[in-house]
Parts: sequence; C-alpha cells; structure tokens
Amino acid sequence: MHRLHRIQFFKKCLLLLAVMITAGAGKLRAQTGVHDTLTTYAVVYEGDTIEAKTLSNLEILSRISNADRATRAKWTRLRNAIIVTYPYALRSGLILNDMNAKLAGITEKSTRKEYIKSREKELKKEFTDPLSNLSIYQGKVLMKLINRQTGNNCYDIIKEYKGGFTARFYQTIAFFFSSSLKQSYEPTGDDREMESILREVCQTYGFNYYRQQAM
Repeated sequence: MHRLHRIQFFKKCLLLLAVMITAGAGKLRAQTGVHDTLTTYAVVYEGDTIEAKTLSNLEILSRISNADRATRAKWTRLRNAIIVTYPYALRSGLILNDMNAKLAGITEKSTRKEYIKSREKELKKEFTDPLSNLSIYQGKVLMKLINRQTGNNCYDIIKEYKGGFTARFYQTIAFFFSSSLKQSYEPTGDDREMESILREVCQTYGFNYYRQQAM
C-alpha cells in the first residue's frame, strides 16, 4: 500500500475509533442516575461512614452436659410447681391475713371459735378438691409460698386456729412426707431462686406479685 494511502487509512481508523469511544461514553453517561443506584444502610463510627448490613440468623448447636440438663430439669420442675400452687397461696394468704385482721378485734373465745369455723368452711370449699391433686413436691412449694404470703409458717397458722395438738398432728404427717410445716421462706437466702422464678411467673401470667412481711 502506498504511503499516502496508509496515512489516509490510519486517519480513518482513528476517526472510527474516536466515534466508537464517543458513542460508548454517551452510553455510559446514559446509564448513570437514580435507576442504577444501590441504596444501603450505613453507620457513622468515629467519623467514618461504614456500610451496615443485617446478617442472616446463625444457628449454634452445642451438647448439654448431664449436670446442665439436671439443673435445667430441677429449675423447670420448680417453675411448674410455682405456676400451679401460687394462685392458691395468693388466695389463701389473702383469706388468712383478713382473718388475722378480724380476729384482732374479737376477744371473746366462743365468738373467735365460731368465726374461725365459718372461715374454715370457706377454705375447705374452695381448696379441698384442687389441693388434693397436688403432688408431695407441689405441697412443699405451696407451704413455702403460704409462708411468703402470710409471714407465718403453716405450723403457726394451724396452731393459732386449731390448737397446738392439731398442729403437732399435722407436723407429724408432714414429717412422713419428708417435709415440715415449720419451714420458713427466705427470699434473699435459700429461696432466692424461687423468688426469682416467682417474679418471672407473675410477669408472664399476670399474677399479683407481693409478699407479706413476717410479723
């Protein structure tokens, strides 16, 4: 090819290349804008803007030791017993506290006896059937909670209303069931876990959470 022709051909190629580049640039400019913008969340940390993303849930599985499993089972058993018995402890506590308030103004022995007898019928009518279905363990928890709600142990309650002989009789029965009517309730001591569970149960099930201070 003649030199002049080669120069002209080269110029045409440059011109064609310039046209292609210009057209390509125009296409690139046409593709930019709001429609091809990706929106993402970001946080500003110590002056730097950092992209923020919510990662998918990550499931972590681990083996539970026998000790942890036993602790969990013990906690669950206590929680279930509290769910069952606390409404009874709450109701009986209100009745017994009301009885104490009424008896404080009654000095005549026969009148006191008649009043106690009438309220005893009320308690038996309301609680005999449901309480007879409790397990021994639930009965122990109930006695703890009654002490919590009245400020007195079950032995003192029975002794006050039915006499010392009756209280000792029921205490003997409780002994055979590996329990005691005289057990106390210590919310910041031995019964701290029970108190913590009770607080959670009251929040979950809407029970009235209060505790009668010991007299």
